[in-house]
Amino acid sequence: MVQVYNPRTLEANAQWHEAPPAIPAAGDDGPRASQVYKNVKVLGDLSVGQFTRLMASMASWVAPEQGCAYCHNLANFADDSKFTKVVSRRMVEMTQHINADWKQHVAGTGVTCYTCHRGQPVPNNIWFTRDAQPYGSNFMGDKAGQNEPSPVVNLSSLPNDPFTPFLLGSEPIRVAGTTALPSGNRQSIKQTERTYGLMTHMSTALGVNCTFCHNTQSFGKWEGGPDKRVKAWYGIRMARDLNLTYMESLVEAFPAHRKGELGDVPKLNCATCHQGAYKPLNGAQMASEFPELLKRVSAPAATVAKR
Repeated sequence: MVQVYNPRTLEANAQWHEAPPAIPAAGDDGPRASQVYKNVKVLGDLSVGQFTRLMASMASWVAPEQGCAYCHNLANFADDSKFTKVVSRRMVEMTQHINADWKQHVAGTGVTCYTCHRGQPVPNNIWFTRDAQPYGSNFMGDKAGQNEPSPVVNLSSLPNDPFTPFLLGSEPIRVAGTTALPSGNRQSIKQTERTYGLMTHMSTALGVNCTFCHNTQSFGKWEGGPDKRVKAWYGIRMARDLNLTYMESLVEAFPAHRKGELGDVPKLNCATCHQGAYKPLNGAQMASEFPELLKRVSAPAATVAKR
């Protein structure tokens, strides 16, 4: 039940997990952004100063080289012709939803655009649904991406798309049965391997051992285990919620060159936020500097049961 960290890895990655300094806060006085600017659909309740500060911050978090032009038509900022503007508006809503409605996982730390993007237009860790890769003769069935070394499952022979069944679908994440065999355990070997694939991903995404969440006396037992397992339980359901409610809703907005081989949109997993740290940005309270991202001002387009 001991966590082991490699100090050389921690030192090498320390700069990657540093939160950037925040632009000084703006006052809440004056006209609202929706009264001054056209086509402000999400953040119109902010003052002009607050709105401008957040826009400048988002540019530095997501596209520091392109700046405002990454999302906006500089000749007409109200124009929605760029897909990046449509996507970023939805991502602001998603960020507010995470911070307001998933405190069971993010607690009071919260997230900002920088948590995932780290100064890049496309986050390092995204995933697409993979096409089934059967054996050449196709009589042995779907090998589920096995024996194709992938960093997703730490270069093991486990199925390298554990995300579609668990972070998009809601298949049960279980290995051992709860009652005596044979009727008590109906989980197939394939499903067990997918479960191990997801667990391996979570371990490497957070840079932790299995004992970060599990009691080694019985990995399936909740009693006597670390409280981090509860956070992980909510984290899995949060990722599924975000993929279904927010990312999947953007399938028409994304151009073909930004979609996967099956035409699906990019989706998130544990590594998208954590990026090797058990607390994103090593727990930096970055979101507290932007209270407008801590509240949800509009309801999500769809809801997913927290089952």
